[in-house]
Amino acid sequence: MQFSESWLRTLVDPKMTSDELSHLLTMSGLEVEEVEPVAPPFTNVVVAKVIEIAKHPNADRLNVCQVDAGTGTLLNIVCGAPNVRPGMKVPCAMAGAKLPPGEDGKPFEIKVGKLRGVESQGMLCSARELKLSEDHGGLLELPDDAPVGQNFRDYYQLNDLRFTIKLTPNKADCLSVLGVAREVSALTGTPLKAPTYKAVTVNTDEKLPVKVSAPDLCGRFSGRVIRGLNAKAETPDWMKRRLERSGQRPISALVDISNYVMLELGRPSHVFDLNKIHGSLDIRWGKPGESLKLLNGNTIEVDSWVGVIADDREIESLAGIMGGDSTAVSLETTNIYLEAAFWWPQAIQGRARRYNFSTDAAHRFERGVDYATTVDHIERITALIVEICGGKDTVVGPVDDHVVNLPQRKPVSVRAARAVKVIGVPISDEQIADIFKRLDLEFTQESGLFTVTPPSYRFDIEIEEDLIEEIARVYGFENIPALPPVAPNTMRIAPENSRSLFAVRRQLADADYQEVVNFSFVEEGWEADFAGNENPIRLQNPIASQMSVMRSSLVGSLVANVRYNLNRKLNRVRLFEVGAVFLRNTSTQDGPLAVAGYDQPKRVAAIAYGPAVDEQWGAPSRNVDYFDIKADLEALFAPQALTFVKAENAALHPGRSANILIDGRVIGFIGELHPRWQQKYDLPLAPVVFEVDASMLQQREIPSYQEISKFPAVTRDIAVVVKQELPMQALMDTFLAERQSNPACAIMQAIVLFDEYRGKGLENDEKSLAFRFTLQDTQNTLQDDKVDAAMTAFIASVENKHGAKLRN
Repeated sequence: MQFSESWLRTLVDPKMTSDELSHLLTMSGLEVEEVEPVAPPFTNVVVAKVIEIAKHPNADRLNVCQVDAGTGTLLNIVCGAPNVRPGMKVPCAMAGAKLPPGEDGKPFEIKVGKLRGVESQGMLCSARELKLSEDHGGLLELPDDAPVGQNFRDYYQLNDLRFTIKLTPNKADCLSVLGVAREVSALTGTPLKAPTYKAVTVNTDEKLPVKVSAPDLCGRFSGRVIRGLNAKAETPDWMKRRLERSGQRPISALVDISNYVMLELGRPSHVFDLNKIHGSLDIRWGKPGESLKLLNGNTIEVDSWVGVIADDREIESLAGIMGGDSTAVSLETTNIYLEAAFWWPQAIQGRARRYNFSTDAAHRFERGVDYATTVDHIERITALIVEICGGKDTVVGPVDDHVVNLPQRKPVSVRAARAVKVIGVPISDEQIADIFKRLDLEFTQESGLFTVTPPSYRFDIEIEEDLIEEIARVYGFENIPALPPVAPNTMRIAPENSRSLFAVRRQLADADYQEVVNFSFVEEGWEADFAGNENPIRLQNPIASQMSVMRSSLVGSLVANVRYNLNRKLNRVRLFEVGAVFLRNTSTQDGPLAVAGYDQPKRVAAIAYGPAVDEQWGAPSRNVDYFDIKADLEALFAPQALTFVKAENAALHPGRSANILIDGRVIGFIGELHPRWQQKYDLPLAPVVFEVDASMLQQREIPSYQEISKFPAVTRDIAVVVKQELPMQALMDTFLAERQSNPACAIMQAIVLFDEYRGKGLENDEKSLAFRFTLQDTQNTLQDDKVDAAMTAFIASVENKHGAKLRN
């Protein structure tokens, strides 16, 4: 929200400086983001009148002007502007004037000099030369009543400041100069001088037929017919200045008046060209297949989620957002239909964003606009239109007001004791009553209880806490002492069988991984490549065209991170991310942290690329491989035992990837990136990646006591010959199952694979796997017969289940 300080002070003028006013607004919850001059500094520029002009004797495009600058004598000024003419009034920089800096950053000083042999005693200025706008089509023409000789800065009110306020979404009532003035009046006690106008005399009974078919879209629709206008009339300079200083570009008188009243009163309105309306108007929800060309030139498709204003033939406007091109006013317009309405906020919210644009009207309507003043505001706009564009043939119809479904403002109660407890300051009932009066809130008072009826322009007062906020704002946040909270402090011990994701992050960081944080929305191609997801969850309003879907895997983001680092000459990358993925699930119901139809589980993923360790003298250089990352993953889950089962994954190398299991349940995957994606994404080496369920990482077993044996351990090695397609994990699982089921094998403490052999002495489809068993008893020294019995049982188990043969 932007406005000029001078405009605000016409409505409320507190006795304080600009800095004090800015601070006051900020401390009341209206954060003043910026205060800047409306014009750069310049000196010795006055209002002047061109008396006569003559062609320059030595230049075809220059004129020699005689100018009255109020000095008593005419100045001789050479000017090349195409619009200079006798009788016009313009800003004139006198000799010695310093104009705003040019491209070199230095002030431009005006001196008496000769141009093509003719003396020039000053300069006639354009708006661009004074840095008032980018218009350089000619001199800045001033009204005929501009006083000659007056300082131009004073005449044009250039010693003004532009305030930019960053409003929170609940303060929609301050999206106007009047709304901000109300706040200043309440905060300072300065009387409010609301804009005044005189209702225009109605001199025709003509009404445009209107029907409101969607009361859940439009609660009130007011309009009137006005005929016989001059749309070519010039917008007054005072209005242009206020618009420009509020960030609006003047367009034409009818459009400017509508924008001006929106900024003044917070009421978006729309002006239709009456001659372009076919029959009557119907305010309804859109229908699938309908389309509309908007004022911004875009043609959009509408459906039943979007409100429209339609006539008997076509859609004319996107309700509460933007008008249509077909009924737009132009400089040839003579007859108009003026509309002001109350649109339900929930019927406007999200509609503009759906079409990837935003408008001032939608910004206000989706937050809530005063529903009680549509007629008053139409009268205000009408008065300005008739004053600026009207003539002797102007005909004004009555206001046609359709009230169909207005909000019911339920009274809100606040307990004085509750307000004192929340704010932390002893505030009396008298002070609270005074604050409500200053805010112009209607209330009834009992002992310690106030019941407030919210005004029609305040959509942010719904519960007791809203009124407590109002009391605190007006009382003054600076008047509330900053005291430490007083509350019982009890340490809450986390369950011993779980750990936080912060602990997981620290452990990954200790393993030499760097954390990254990526967007949850990704490129659609990543989902197809790295998750095999051809039907991703799409965003209705992506922040960028390439970030159009929600991710179902973290791998794509990590690969992009690797590419980013490689492009910056880093050849060793180790990254991890903890984040949510998004999956369709029709059984999911709405909840505090859930959206119906979708699961949002957290995942932990890591990627490693390049050398296994930084270059050093103590270890030979080699690239990271599957087993390096597998070791990191096992350390992350320890003491839980992971099982790795060969599996195919859309993102991974078909022969170098596996699913990760705990107790037979798949919790993630690990492997090298698929060669196809390595080539597509320009990676010289294949990174290794894993992704696991974060909830499984947070679970951990409670440590349990086990007796440490005082007796020596025995190691035995065996080598078994099996078929090459048999995975080692199958043999390992069989050995572990035998230990659990056979009491004779319970003495096994550990088992590791230490060798694999293929070649001479074996068939082409065979391999030899060598295992080392560590056997130990906690009660006795092991005898050979117990060891032999255990080893015999282990060998028999794999012979029976897998057809393994003991290798000689």
